[in-house]
Amino acid sequence: MHASVSWHERVVLITGGTAGIGLALAEAFLGVGARVAVCGRSPEALEAFRRLYPAALAVKADVTVVAEQTMLLDTVTERFGKLDILVSNAGQLIERDFAAGQSDMIALADEITLNLTAPVQLTAATLARWPTLEAIVIVSSGFALVSPARAPTYGAAKAGLHGFAEGLRRQLGRHGTHVLEVLPPSVDTRATRDKQGKKISPSQVAKQTLAALTNKRSMVLPGQARFLPVLLRLVPVITGRIVGKS
Repeated sequence: MHASVSWHERVVLITGGTAGIGLALAEAFLGVGARVAVCGRSPEALEAFRRLYPAALAVKADVTVVAEQTMLLDTVTERFGKLDILVSNAGQLIERDFAAGQSDMIALADEITLNLTAPVQLTAATLARWPTLEAIVIVSSGFALVSPARAPTYGAAKAGLHGFAEGLRRQLGRHGTHVLEVLPPSVDTRATRDKQGKKISPSQVAKQTLAALTNKRSMVLPGQARFLPVLLRLVPVITGRIVGKS
């Protein structure tokens, strides 16, 4: 995709598209003329999205359930007949203190499934239907590069997504599918409203994501995350201590 190519009529599926970064991405794609489908688990959030964007498709689907992944792709096919861009955005940061004692094993497995397994599965299912997909966008996190002390399982899952995006890019490059990884820093959403420190807006992440897609970039590190790769090369220990505490 190049700067001269129009977004008009592109079909985009965004998981977790009713709030936060996902909602900002949906709004950004709609704003440039794309046809958008979102999914989520909250009926209220989906209905609110439908009221605001009646031309878009909003599907109630839990992406951690394989049967619902299939249903989601079936629904997109029925509505639009194709898919051009998959955006795997759904995820959740859960704070866990392993030093405090044993964690809930089921909850741990559910967290990894949402943040890592589900995006990989959905990518596989999507490529099985549309092997010449135009682009795959994987929303990981700056914490993929430096895992946070307060949420080590989140850091581990996002690091897994980072590795998946890297290998997938090598596999699919010869087929013409653009794989873009988005690694945002702390974003100003409902999930971070009680957290102190510098945050960027979801719309900033969305704007930079569309620009990176247009320019065929492999990664985008919005906001202060853009400094991470350099800092990790120059002063890895200090950077790890600072970022890991955030």
